Amino acid sequence: MARVSDPALLLVAGLAISLLMHQLGAVKFDLKNQCGYTVWPAGLPGLGGQQLDQNMTWTVAVPAGTQAGRFWARTGCSFDASGGGTCKTGDCGGQLNCTVSGAVPATLAEYTQSDQDYYDVSLVDGFNVPLSINPTNSNCTAPACKADVNAMCPDQFKVDGGCKSACNVFQTDQYCCTGAFADNCPATNYSMIFKNQCPQAYSYPKDDNSSTFTCPSGSSDYSIVFCP
Repeated sequence: MARVSDPALLLVAGLAISLLMHQLGAVKFDLKNQCGYTVWPAGLPGLGGQQLDQNMTWTVAVPAGTQAGRFWARTGCSFDASGGGTCKTGDCGGQLNCTVSGAVPATLAEYTQSDQDYYDVSLVDGFNVPLSINPTNSNCTAPACKADVNAMCPDQFKVDGGCKSACNVFQTDQYCCTGAFADNCPATNYSMIFKNQCPQAYSYPKDDNSSTFTCPSGSSDYSIVFCP
């Protein structure tokens, strides 16, 4: 019998896994590191974390109906054999396998599966790594924040490896869209710094009109590319 090549086996296995996930209602996310350095992406709820060297991909299956999910990249990390350690940006309680959200600043890829897939790139928690969200359904928008926001970061927002948002720094109702600003929260000079660099991304919590995207439920898988 002729031997099937390993690449062919991998392709068949990948297609079978993708088909099985769709049959189970799961959505496949490929997290790809195109940065010139290692990142440690993480995902919630219940997806843990992973080290990704340059040009590596981490594939995860998100269960059907997942609400308020997010992925982000951590940078400048060091972990021991038990998975404990620290990261300069996006740290989640000092663990490789995240069970809590990452510390600011961190660029977020957010999603919710409901009557449609809702997804966005968010700078509400600041910025650390450029990223894009790419649906496999070509009819759906692929939002991105490709700019080096750190290069334009105001001095009072700068941290090692990232840029905090005005809400992170000042913790006021005006910048966090809370209290008296919960229902009427316009953009500010600070949020516009982020918006001008990344027009498709959330620049502050009420930046919905230009920053939330949808795709028909069950019609697409997604890739999240760090440093697209």
